[in-house]
Amino acid sequence: MRAVSSNDERRALTALLAAAGCVAPSEEADELLEAAAGSADALAQMTARRVAGEPLAWVRGGTWFAGRWVRVRAGVYVPRWQTEGLARRAAALLPEEGTAVDLCTGSGAIALALSASRPRARVVGTDIDPLACRCAAENGVEARLGDLAAPLGAALDGRVDVVTAVPPYVPTGAIGYLPRDARDHEPMSALDGGPLGTDLLERVVVAASRLLRPGGVFLVELGAGQDALLAGPLADAGFTTPLTLADDDGDLRGLEARLGRPAAT
Repeated sequence: MRAVSSNDERRALTALLAAAGCVAPSEEADELLEAAAGSADALAQMTARRVAGEPLAWVRGGTWFAGRWVRVRAGVYVPRWQTEGLARRAAALLPEEGTAVDLCTGSGAIALALSASRPRARVVGTDIDPLACRCAAENGVEARLGDLAAPLGAALDGRVDVVTAVPPYVPTGAIGYLPRDARDHEPMSALDGGPLGTDLLERVVVAASRLLRPGGVFLVELGAGQDALLAGPLADAGFTTPLTLADDDGDLRGLEARLGRPAAT
């Protein structure tokens, strides 16, 4: 089995990935070379998958999120670096021995980040996709299979300190503008949010209001303009006026809202 590591091989791989439309070909070349660990056969197989459009996280078997390696099975939504800010904010709000629920947990990336930051807290993830739940469990997450809060029964109703969610929020008409790896490979159930992108967002708001204690915090990822669309449902569910969460580029990435009055300190 021939080893691979030469500069010529790296340059050739970078050129191949660039021609395939990868937006960061040199960085991806380095990641593939690292994952191949000197095996020409492994590198060839992984390169073929990436050139065909599969997400890099599937090809490598995972991705880094909030400083931790997260396993991502092929077929599971890939956690984005833009979500790390929401995860960090949720961790800061979660009491040391509190309880958090991550709805639409996917690979369990946010739940894993919360558990790493608050090891004495209880963190539960839910997802309707059996493959995602298995992947989250492999990442060490307590994962429950089912629709939003349904698999939790009533045991956590009104007892949760923090609820997080990255539901599908891409408007159906905008799916075609997504990058090829997401559009052609990632599960539509994790991307398509309906005509306005808010179909599941509104249901997530209701589920969060059921789970949270008074003063508990809800953090949800969404897209441009959807903060205005969610203002009414949030108010109807008993949440205070939300704060907006922006990414490093200043773009809207999510909302943070408390249920009712903040808890007394």
